[in-house]
Amino acid sequence: MSIAFTFPGQGSQQVGMGKDLNDAYPAAKAVFEEVDEALGKKLSTIMWEGPSDELTLTENAQPALMAVSMAVMRSMEAEFGFDLAKHVKYVAGHSLGEYSALAAAGTFSIFDTSQLLAIRGKSMQAAVPVNEGAMAALLGLDLEDAVKLAEKASQGDVCNAANDNAPGQVVISGARAAVERAVEMASDFGARRAVLLDVSAPFHCSLMQPAADAMRDALVNTELKDPVVPLVSNVRASAVTSADDIRSGLIEQVTGRVRWRESVSYMAANGVTTLYEIGCGRVLTGLARRIERNLEALSINNPEDVAKSAETFKS
Repeated sequence: MSIAFTFPGQGSQQVGMGKDLNDAYPAAKAVFEEVDEALGKKLSTIMWEGPSDELTLTENAQPALMAVSMAVMRSMEAEFGFDLAKHVKYVAGHSLGEYSALAAAGTFSIFDTSQLLAIRGKSMQAAVPVNEGAMAALLGLDLEDAVKLAEKASQGDVCNAANDNAPGQVVISGARAAVERAVEMASDFGARRAVLLDVSAPFHCSLMQPAADAMRDALVNTELKDPVVPLVSNVRASAVTSADDIRSGLIEQVTGRVRWRESVSYMAANGVTTLYEIGCGRVLTGLARRIERNLEALSINNPEDVAKSAETFKS
């Protein structure tokens, strides 16, 4: 069995996230305390008590999701000596999940990851005025047709294919008027359905350039170490192993496409047989099964999962 760990992106957050881990494992509790310290506020209280609209704010949701993923990781390490370098061939994360993957692989400290994600969330939110951008999911279209639709709908506005999530599931992003035109035109391009997403900003398109500039400045001033296992990069859909390549990829990622379908296929083509989703939800678990039917896809996101994983990784 060859294993990859994947880490979820924005949208998987929910009130109550991580509280069971905090209560079950001292190592998890320490993670949440470190994230609170790094951010200078009680993010853990927002995570566990809400309100939901405050948790959903990009600057809160991003470090919150990372915190739960790292609470799982630290609990596995503390409870039964789990060793990522020994047991896992690749790590990968969907959008902000790439930062969680890198924290797990030792590229960033939890403290630095928290601060980077707070900057990332704030700068992405500030890049485009509220209601001037939008994103939409195109169901039943492959990437090539989604790109053609986005180009047709742009009409001088920004409209990019932002997330290639799985066969028949592509997300577009850009100026609201262009994205709305794309939704109206989608059936003409063969889409089964097109749905505007409830998001606060148009992520992973060229309108996010101010946020990419902010992340360049932040990453230049942050220590990066080479990961203990290769990262399958969102923008390259292949393995990267050096801190310099990771830094440039994270900057490109803000405006670039999340090549998730290709990333999962890359891991499968390079011997991965089992993919674990580490942290909140099971979105990536579901996508993995759609992308590569022969992949076993599982999740570790609560104390029971952590305890069961001990049996898998004990050797």
